Amino acid sequence: MTGVARMWRYRAGCCRLPHMPLATRQDPAMYRLWLFVVLIFVGVLPAAANERVPAYVIRVPAAIKTVFVAETLAAKFHQFDNESGSPIEYRGSTYMSIGKSGDGKRRNGDRRTPLGIYFVTEQLDTSRLHEKYGITAFVLDYPNVLDRRRQYTGDGIWVHGVDRRGGKRPPRDTDGCIALPNESLAMLEDRFAANRTPVIVTRRLEWVDRDTLDTIGRELETAVAEWAESQRQGDLHTFLSLYHDDFRHWGMNTQEWLAFQAETLNSRRLIEVTVSDLLLLADPVEAGTYLSRFTLRTVEDGRTTELTRRLYWRRAAGG
Repeated sequence: MTGVARMWRYRAGCCRLPHMPLATRQDPAMYRLWLFVVLIFVGVLPAAANERVPAYVIRVPAAIKTVFVAETLAAKFHQFDNESGSPIEYRGSTYMSIGKSGDGKRRNGDRRTPLGIYFVTEQLDTSRLHEKYGITAFVLDYPNVLDRRRQYTGDGIWVHGVDRRGGKRPPRDTDGCIALPNESLAMLEDRFAANRTPVIVTRRLEWVDRDTLDTIGRELETAVAEWAESQRQGDLHTFLSLYHDDFRHWGMNTQEWLAFQAETLNSRRLIEVTVSDLLLLADPVEAGTYLSRFTLRTVEDGRTTELTRRLYWRRAAGG
């Protein structure tokens, strides 16, 4: 009980979320919003893994049907499907080939495959491209926000097929893309959706108990809900307290961004702020860093706006 009281001391008197039993509450202040982006727009698992869940997939909304996890050290491309009303389920794995220099891409031309959370942006017609791209290709959004923050360079990272005449490629044989056998890619093709399907690239696929992810998921859901509610209420103190000291956006540092947001909140009269289609993923590179991606609907002065937003969260020190 002492730990719970200490955890909620800073939040006392300012949380407007629906009442929950004290034992189930998690402090949204344990997370600080780090980065912020507005977007317009088959195999057999080990027995132990069958009873556990991938460590990176915390919450998946019904709108997202599949999450892919590329495991570079095992040269496997895993498929996890999200069927309505059930936890995400392992469907199988296929062989993959990655960059000639391995993983951990940092600069243009290093022939490495990036590690992180990426989303498919579009499907390419490869009929007029080099034969090495195979039957089709899906573009990933490398470099993402975290990559750019780390000053990683390069682009053109795809999930694509292989030369129809060449057969299977070695585990390290691309310029940084992920290459799948054509027959496997053909089976997976309808599971890729532009601006929706995540592809998580990690060295090893880690497994955890579902209870562990459920706890993290509740904490993050509460933090996202408070972020949204503080805007509707015009609660500047709560809203600004969620931003991390390392926050950057639009070239502004933390203080510049907070001043901008303070002016924005004071000038708006929001009638409704709702969050839907919430996706929660754990970053495979930096432990304790999480991505939330959702649709934010706002209503003000008779005008309704819907945007897809990404919030990157990091657990606060001591939280």
